[in-house]
Amino acid sequence: MAGTHHKEHPKYLNIFWWLLGLTIVEVAVAIPDYATVLKAILLIGLACGKAILVANYFMHLKFERKTLALIVITPFLICVFLVFMLMPDLTAASRYEGLKPAAEVVNTSH
Repeated sequence: MAGTHHKEHPKYLNIFWWLLGLTIVEVAVAIPDYATVLKAILLIGLACGKAILVANYFMHLKFERKTLALIVITPFLICVFLVFMLMPDLTAASRYEGLKPAAEVVNTSH
């Protein structure tokens, strides 16, 4: 069978050990009491790393680069688009902070 190309299969046990190690690190990050934002960023980063390992090796997406890039980039572009489209509303709300509600302005007592 000369000339046939054989893709190397990942060693699933190695991936398992990486996932176990990342899970142990997640537990170690979650236990101590420190800044919630820092803890959230670390836990999200570790979870994304585990998700990438699972998707690449157990879902066999490692060789689907173009499709996977399209799947990841599309929602990201939609989020960026929505942020910029909602920006005028966010800045407009700050202009009206000092205004009184209509019930306080209009005298309804007779």
